[in-house]
Amino acid sequence: MVALRSYVSGSWQGPGDEGAPLRDAVTGEEVARISSAGIDLGAALRYGRTTGGPVLRELTFHQRAALLKALASHLREHREELYALSARTGATLGDSTFDVDGGIGVLFGYASKGRRELPNDTVLVEGSVEPLGKGGTFVGQHLCTPSHGVAVQINAFNFPVWGPLEKLAPAFLAGVPSLIKPASQTAYLTARLVELIVESGILPEGSVQMVCGDPRDLFDHLTEQDIVAFTGSASTARLLRTHPAIVGNAVRFNAEADSLNCSVLGPDAAPGTREFDLYVEQLVAEMTVKAGQKCTAIRRALVPAAVIGDVAEAARERLSKVTVGNPADPDVRMGALAGLDQREEVRRSLKALLDASQPVFGDPEHVDVVGADAERGAFLSPILLRADDPGRAEPHEVEAFGPVSTLLPYDGTAEQAVGLAVRGRGSLAGSIVTADADFARRVVLGTAPWHGRLLILNSEDARESTGHGSPLPALVHGGPGRAGGGEELGGIRGVVHHMRRTAVQAGPAMLTAITGRWVPGTDRTVTDEHPFRKHLEDLRVGDTAAGGPRVVTLDDVEHFAEFTGDAFYAHMDEDAARANPFFGGRVAHGYLVVSFAAGLFVDPAPGPVLANYGLENLRFLTPVKPGDELSVTLTAKQITPRDGADYGEVRWDTDVTNQEGASVAKYDVLTLVAKRPKHD
Repeated sequence: MVALRSYVSGSWQGPGDEGAPLRDAVTGEEVARISSAGIDLGAALRYGRTTGGPVLRELTFHQRAALLKALASHLREHREELYALSARTGATLGDSTFDVDGGIGVLFGYASKGRRELPNDTVLVEGSVEPLGKGGTFVGQHLCTPSHGVAVQINAFNFPVWGPLEKLAPAFLAGVPSLIKPASQTAYLTARLVELIVESGILPEGSVQMVCGDPRDLFDHLTEQDIVAFTGSASTARLLRTHPAIVGNAVRFNAEADSLNCSVLGPDAAPGTREFDLYVEQLVAEMTVKAGQKCTAIRRALVPAAVIGDVAEAARERLSKVTVGNPADPDVRMGALAGLDQREEVRRSLKALLDASQPVFGDPEHVDVVGADAERGAFLSPILLRADDPGRAEPHEVEAFGPVSTLLPYDGTAEQAVGLAVRGRGSLAGSIVTADADFARRVVLGTAPWHGRLLILNSEDARESTGHGSPLPALVHGGPGRAGGGEELGGIRGVVHHMRRTAVQAGPAMLTAITGRWVPGTDRTVTDEHPFRKHLEDLRVGDTAAGGPRVVTLDDVEHFAEFTGDAFYAHMDEDAARANPFFGGRVAHGYLVVSFAAGLFVDPAPGPVLANYGLENLRFLTPVKPGDELSVTLTAKQITPRDGADYGEVRWDTDVTNQEGASVAKYDVLTLVAKRPKHD
């Protein structure tokens, strides 16, 4: 059997020895061999830094997002091949789609967020300009730039496709190359995934590498610019976190470890309610999807003591209908564990759990399987336990990483539910199944410091809910304490994790030049041609239109009130308005001010400005009274071309002032502006 190859330094390389066998989780047959012997891991990291990094940093966020989208589309065309190989890991078709489609979905998700939420630039300006001096000539701004290192990902065996892709997406979008180290048990599936990525030619050379086998001296070569993302056991995370290179170089280290996640059934969810049924359905699903081999799976099922028997019976009935066996059989609901070693690991953990509980369903030593040999394959029955003493330590400290969960009673109060939940000492995910908003609030606020994600499930959101154990690219995936203390995904948060945040202090003009965004205090450019007459390519940051003055009359205010129906007393009742210490008399509507401002800066003829699609950061600063004169200054603040489109986005700084020069309103106007016609 041929050993898996690694893809490093721009080529596929086989190991220097025959490697260790990797076996089919269903049949026990050898699938491949694995070893990293002879692979120069230090050279791989240097190649990522010197080849992949510079190319990625030359691309804008939008260009990287487009490549992620293209890669996602390419991989989607090869799903069937990945499904077939995934079956050898013991996964059913449902498990495989969870892994494969989930990973591809993360690529699509980050591609979309990159285009919508990040600039078409190579750097990210973060937050508002901070004034650092009274005169406005000294300001500060946070700037995020890509790390000049490699994102090293150490993955777990349970998600050989989703795991690498959910780490690759934010790193790539940030402009940082990745080195993938898959878990050995299922590395043959990750290896094929990387082959598909490399064969596509979509991603720049050096942006993705893979090492199959032992990481050996990989960590010895880490520098202060590298980033490590680890998924696996809490004990391994502790070991890696203390590696001399991690500590000595202050390497950014993110850990996502398995955890004793809980699900709480609310006291309102009695048998016969929709919430009771949802709870049982979710519990059984979390036990059986991926044969319970999910770091987010429900390990502790907290239920009111009064209904623990009802929950046990309902779960037993559903579990009895779960068919275990060869994933190739369409009737099979649960496949095998990743390997025989993993099955033995689960059995050892079960022995400790059984000291504090009794079986409700399943036998650790026996399972009836369909289409396979129960001993040659890594099959295990779903095991539901019941621990009538929730104070025992074992259910809160021992995790059986398989189709195992323990029912624990509580007295029906939010306080005891919280107390039991936090005994897991940090979890990736938790859920509260209830229609009682007060109970949900108290449990959420009580457990949030110990959880990375909390799902409140009931009849309101059940139809669209993705479930207890499904991380989503837009939300943080991680958790404190035992769960590793890290964060993955989280939308743009995950991208910024791979970048370096620097506070830049300068004068306004210099900061404008560095960030590419106009900063108040920088000179404006006023030309004979109105900025709205300019195509996108001809606009420059700082281009300005000025308009006014226009006198606001009492008739204007009353007409606006009648026309819009906004007869708020500050606009229409002189005595009441005078009694208000902020107004001291009738004032113009804020939106009347905005409307007049538009009339002062808009160029009415057809031109490159296609649409105004929004206002942001609107603030009314000084009341406008009848008789005041309004002027407006509109300045091009940020120009964002859209690749592949015949227009781009322009953000305009808008400052409306009165006759004394005081700002009465400030906001950003967002417009779509056409590029020059291609024939020009």
